[in-house]
Amino acid sequence: MSKAADRGASLRRGLQFLGATGTVTGSKYLLRAGDARLLIDCGLFQGYKQLRLRNWAPLPLKPAALSAVVLTHAHIDHSGYLPLLVRNGFAGKAYCSEGTRDLCRVMLPDAGRLQEEEADYLNRRGLSRHKPARPLYTERDAKHALTLLQPVDFGVPLDLQGLTLTLFPAGHILGASIASLEQGNTRIVFSGDLGRMEDAVMAPPARVRHADYLVLESTYGNRRHDNSDPQEKLASLIRATVARGGVMLIPAFAVGRTQTLLHFIHSLKERGEIPADLPVFLNSPMATEATGAYVKYCARHGAEHRLTPTQIQALSHTAVFVDSPDDSRRLNARGGPMVIIAGSGMATGGRVVHHLKAFAPDPRNTILFAGFQAGGTRGATMVAGAGSVKIHGEYVPVRAQVAMIENLSAHADAGEILAWLRGFEQAPRQTFITHGEPAAADALRRDIEEALGWRCSVPDYMESVELA
Repeated sequence: MSKAADRGASLRRGLQFLGATGTVTGSKYLLRAGDARLLIDCGLFQGYKQLRLRNWAPLPLKPAALSAVVLTHAHIDHSGYLPLLVRNGFAGKAYCSEGTRDLCRVMLPDAGRLQEEEADYLNRRGLSRHKPARPLYTERDAKHALTLLQPVDFGVPLDLQGLTLTLFPAGHILGASIASLEQGNTRIVFSGDLGRMEDAVMAPPARVRHADYLVLESTYGNRRHDNSDPQEKLASLIRATVARGGVMLIPAFAVGRTQTLLHFIHSLKERGEIPADLPVFLNSPMATEATGAYVKYCARHGAEHRLTPTQIQALSHTAVFVDSPDDSRRLNARGGPMVIIAGSGMATGGRVVHHLKAFAPDPRNTILFAGFQAGGTRGATMVAGAGSVKIHGEYVPVRAQVAMIENLSAHADAGEILAWLRGFEQAPRQTFITHGEPAAADALRRDIEEALGWRCSVPDYMESVELA
């Protein structure tokens, strides 16, 4: 592209924040550069009702007008809007890493299926004000969207209508990416979700040396992860629950957190820190498929993770995989001790919700949360100490022990984010702090300004900025 052409394009460069502002969900960034219209991430809003209602609201442009979508990773708050985008007219390519493509093949159809099942349940029980309740999209919609996924190798530049896209490993989960987009001499970098520097499973995020503009996540922007060993806390909680004859119920994200938990439980049994014969059940069809994808993908892409071949194979044998709804219901009638890992990680849907109805009222049991709980979710409500939680229109008492292991998070904390930023050779012109609750985003903004002297801002929902 000539300098004159680049100057003309730069006059029309802009970025609009369609999600992940004031919340850790709904990641969507609309990048305009010349004639190109790219959507960086395509996530669903979760948590508070006023956020979830945004999933039903139209975008500020017709989906058919988008040139392409770029997905940083497969988690639903980054990819889960894609089936609706496609149903509403988007017909371009959705570019992502191979790992993200593989995991989206598991997660997106499951998301559609869960929404159909939830709508069906509400309609059969007459629990919805909508007559009838409808899913946001269906499993069929999700499978159609999968045909548009186009894998891109890490570190290999790709031309997208005058923009050069390059993906780099972000840690966090398999396939998670940092997305760099360049036009002429201008480079904008989207961090996606940054992984831990010393994660038990994933390698650390790749270093980035330069960006003119940086869009940076802040999930743990006001916190430092506990330095204690999460395996020790997990072992202690399991032993206490077993001693009571209780059930440990772990709401877990199907991709990433579940595989880390399986790895830890296998290691604890191997070392004799928990009973070797303790029954462990993985009750999530999506997590079962995702674990299979992890085993296959880890074997092919060793540079992204830290597991040995033996540890990879152990992921498939640590738990009994529960497939049918009937087998899932039978777990509710089974006595403890046992461990059940079930989705979803914030207890917003899935089979874990039915287990909560069965096990939350019993003080012998433990409900263990193993990751960030967004405001407005059942998980956040229980972690805050609520005496009851609303499930399917009814209040269920919470008498079980509620515990949290925060340093199982796959997100970098504030200190780790700052350490990653120190790898930049010079300050970006502007850093936009997104994907965090308000307190976390503002705390990270302040830390970056004070520690590094960078220009930072925390965008508002639907805010647009020009990129000179």
